[in-house]
Amino acid sequence: MSHNEYVIETQALSKRYGRKLALDHLDLRVPRGRIHAVVGANGAGKSTLFRILLGFLPPTAGSARILGRDSQRLTPEDRGRTGFVNEEHTLPGWMRVNAVTDMHRRQYPRWNEDAFRNVLGHYHVLPEQKVAQLSRGERAGFNLALALAQGPELLVLDEPTLGLDVVAKRAFLESLMYSNAAEACTVIYCSHQMEEIERVADNLIILEQGKLMHMSAPDDFCARVTYWIADIPFKGPDPRTVPGLLELQRLDGLHHYLVLDQDDEFAEFLRASGARSVQSMPVSLDRAVNGFLAKNHAAPTKAHA
Repeated sequence: MSHNEYVIETQALSKRYGRKLALDHLDLRVPRGRIHAVVGANGAGKSTLFRILLGFLPPTAGSARILGRDSQRLTPEDRGRTGFVNEEHTLPGWMRVNAVTDMHRRQYPRWNEDAFRNVLGHYHVLPEQKVAQLSRGERAGFNLALALAQGPELLVLDEPTLGLDVVAKRAFLESLMYSNAAEACTVIYCSHQMEEIERVADNLIILEQGKLMHMSAPDDFCARVTYWIADIPFKGPDPRTVPGLLELQRLDGLHHYLVLDQDDEFAEFLRASGARSVQSMPVSLDRAVNGFLAKNHAAPTKAHA
């Protein structure tokens, strides 16, 4: 079994659907360990990337490796090393919980009963219930328990909390964060919910139009984006001349600027542009990512290492 440094490696990975390029020469290396969040607007290429990595889809060009193996040549043993939970929580509805569990116990030689009970303990799921009788939140928890109990080296979670209510979302996140089994594997977490990502992720991966735009700790990314409010009595500077501009709003005579990679010199720029007062505000991850994506959706730039 190869214990290489990266759980996912893609090289010039491209996927074309007719005229649409879903992945565009993507170079991505995800190191082993911890929780990595993959974010991007709809159509950024996230689902296509996962389907290629899991061997469900062939690339048009380039290569993809998962746990050191070519994703197009995965053996049943390789697949057993990867857990997958998606938004559909697809389990056979007509089967009882204990029958599905027994089937998984037989299928996975590294089955961890403690991990299974530990995660399922967060949910009121009875062994004799049919899967179809479970609520969406219970199904998500059952799915996570099954995935972690198989003892995966890599766990891929694709929008796992989509459609769950607030209580079920919290239960899912807590059962993931406090599971010892999750600590033993690398987690790839794909979600549109920034408050979840802010809570669980150690590493933030931003994809846009099939390219890697950014990869760093979420806090490091947040530190790159700043929010300024300036009282400018006139029209203000031409937006094309504003350094690092991601977003500009004019509200009640005040100019609101969201900018990338600007320091205190930006305040001087605003004062030189006629600002009577300048105030800087902290930015949430949600605001930082959405501003960054909105700007880059119009004009993709090179990835910032």
